[in-house]
Amino acid sequence: MKKSEIRFSIALDDQKVPEAISWSATDAGPDIHFAKAINIALWDRDERGTMKIDLWTKEMPVDEMKRFYVDTMGAMAESIITATNDSVMATKMRDLCRQLMDHIEEEERKQR
Repeated sequence: MKKSEIRFSIALDDQKVPEAISWSATDAGPDIHFAKAINIALWDRDERGTMKIDLWTKEMPVDEMKRFYVDTMGAMAESIITATNDSVMATKMRDLCRQLMDHIEEEERKQR
């Protein structure tokens, strides 16, 4: 059986706030990649529930954080089709993403 590893490294400041997030993966080549935020969700098979890790660096702007979450939900909509073939759930998730993007874009127009 082939194994693949994903490693995250989080540099913290004195108050344990993330200053830098880097990651590498055996299937992504030898380079170290950097991120401003990560959102990891795992389904714990013993607890039968979701375990989550959400981290972001001090440099992650609020507008990018909002887009990050909308993008994440959009990707989840695509995954739900692949995993369950439930087009109703995927459509509702995509509709919510469109509504949220409209909200974000309206906020940006007001700030100009």
